[in-house]
Amino acid sequence: MPAIQFHRRQLLQGAAALTTLWAGFASTAHAASMPGARELAGEEITLTIGQTIIQVDGRPARAVAINGGVPGPTLRLRQGQKLRITVINELNEDSSIHWHGLELPFQMDGVPGVSFPGIPALGRFTYEFTITQHGTYWYHSHSGLQEMMGCYGSIVIEPAQADPAPPAHDHVMVLSDHSYVHPAGILRKLKVDPGHYARYPQTLAGLIAGKDQPLKTRLEFARMRMDPADISDVTGKVFRYLINGRGMADNFTAPITPGAPTRLRFINAGSMTFFNVRIPDLAMKVIAADGQPIVPVEVDEFQMGPGETYDVLITPQDRAYTVAAEAMDRSGMARATLTPRPGLAAPVPPLRAPVRLTMRDMGMDMDMSHGGGGMDMSMRSQANAPDVKLGPGVDMIAPMPVDRTGDPGLGLDKIGHRVLTYRDLVAPEQNPDPRAPQREIEMHLTGSMDRYLWSFDGVTMSEAHHPVTWTTGERLRITLINDTMMGHPIHLHGHIFELVTGHGDRSPRKHTVIVQPGGKVSFDVTAIEGDWPMHCHLFLHMAMGMMRVVKVRGA
Repeated sequence: MPAIQFHRRQLLQGAAALTTLWAGFASTAHAASMPGARELAGEEITLTIGQTIIQVDGRPARAVAINGGVPGPTLRLRQGQKLRITVINELNEDSSIHWHGLELPFQMDGVPGVSFPGIPALGRFTYEFTITQHGTYWYHSHSGLQEMMGCYGSIVIEPAQADPAPPAHDHVMVLSDHSYVHPAGILRKLKVDPGHYARYPQTLAGLIAGKDQPLKTRLEFARMRMDPADISDVTGKVFRYLINGRGMADNFTAPITPGAPTRLRFINAGSMTFFNVRIPDLAMKVIAADGQPIVPVEVDEFQMGPGETYDVLITPQDRAYTVAAEAMDRSGMARATLTPRPGLAAPVPPLRAPVRLTMRDMGMDMDMSHGGGGMDMSMRSQANAPDVKLGPGVDMIAPMPVDRTGDPGLGLDKIGHRVLTYRDLVAPEQNPDPRAPQREIEMHLTGSMDRYLWSFDGVTMSEAHHPVTWTTGERLRITLINDTMMGHPIHLHGHIFELVTGHGDRSPRKHTVIVQPGGKVSFDVTAIEGDWPMHCHLFLHMAMGMMRVVKVRGA
């Protein structure tokens, strides 16, 4: 199978009236970082990838843009339409576009070395496929370090039958992270010192002041050579967090109508950031996850990993609101304003207290007095994962991984308001394939923070000389076990799978799932013919090895 190359060195009443009022304001507010048409539609679309300089909170930053902007234009499509997209590559290196979450022929999936050769420097490629689904999705480069530099955009697919009661407003919210430092420089720092970007390390002064963890817990982590403050590899120390390409000071602003429903389509296009999303003083009704409808569930906050999307409905009052997308490690925040009139703004909530890992995040029994029920409680026992290749790239094996789909995410378990969990998600209709799985495959997420290597079953992508093999039409249960102390958003190309969360044939359907530290997740999937990558959507984890190719062929 061809090797995958990562070039690391480059490494409704009132709404109509508001439309006119906002037109001039919106065009002015977005001009600096989002040139060109912001929405494209139709059966023939052209996207151009090129280098540019964008302004992030008043400072210039290098970027790889699509049609001159970061993010690229929103593609407004309709279920059932045929689509022909020509991508022009103006870079001096190969490029590509992957259509994240779309079910399509694998030759159109857009992953160099797997589904096609890539788009050569100064070349072009035309993607052609039929849109078979509807919902909120996105697209991004799958070449080099381009995605981390801004090469991404959103996709909104309307259902074949138009919504008879559309919301007053429908806004896309692309969450992302961007740095004034080139991604190759960030990776170099991590290879030398994995804790280089740690924002909130525990200190002796904090211990004396009674902050963070007690001495006993600190000593337990020290004996295991684990850092309880290691929540995110790359933090607000080097990132600026954006909504629709705009930072905290730039403040992306969108219109709302008091008393009328507004749909917000959240897309986590961040390269290395989990976001905790909330709108203070305003409840959100989650209506879709990864583009798939769910039974509406009302929450005050939700966590989303890179690659995930959530659609929510809000009904605002006559006031402004802040959309707060806080980095999971609490090192920074992206912010947007929703307002019925230009010039209004709402308070921005302060960053909350730093998050610390616990023994549960290490895959260990909370009550160690029971001795782990006969399990080998050492942190690197192959008895707990006999198929994992132990080597310098594997720091630990979780002794007692548990299903954490009922957890709200790191740092949100004692937040004091309603937080979404995967178990809250329920499909409104029977799943399309209700068959029981024919076999189960267990895959371990492994890594070494010290060496900054990431892998499946202790094997990096460059070491995996054979693909994972499935049979076309086969019904499988995939169980992912996280043997690291970081959450991993795992994305399977070309498939929509059903999470195993106790909802039977109404299981929620997704294309990307977070596997919490020390946890495990199972999903059922029907194999579709083709060559499909499966990888962690933390960009540098994928680049450093946490990726495999799934080869699906007929019996």
